[in-house]
Amino acid sequence: QVQLVESGGGSVQAGGSLRLSCAASGGTFSYYAIGWFRQAPGKEREFVSMIHWNGINTIYSDSVKGRFTISRDSAKNTVYLQMNSLKPEDSAVYYCAAALVRSGSGWYRSSSGYDYWGQGTQVTVSS
Repeated sequence: QVQLVESGGGSVQAGGSLRLSCAASGGTFSYYAIGWFRQAPGKEREFVSMIHWNGINTIYSDSVKGRFTISRDSAKNTVYLQMNSLKPEDSAVYYCAAALVRSGSGWYRSSSGYDYWGQGTQVTVSS
């Protein structure tokens, strides 16, 4: 059973940085994609970023492109989301999710495309 555990959330001022971690266990992840989503109160869960376990293919939403960087450490089975230049609108619960890579375009942007989810970690950015 695949398990995902997020960590690294917290409270920062606008312009600050945080690094989220997603530790994966219980599976062989060579053919998996790991996505980060976020959900603010009263809003739908929003795609943030995705990385293929090969570490080569990465995708970002327009709202975080140029500020966030996704990466993975295969030896530690961990995916990171480095968040710089944080804005108050980045405040949300951040979730990581795992899915077997599939054909077709854009499936990774939908939460329904993922099979396993972590419990989430809160990020709060104050102005």
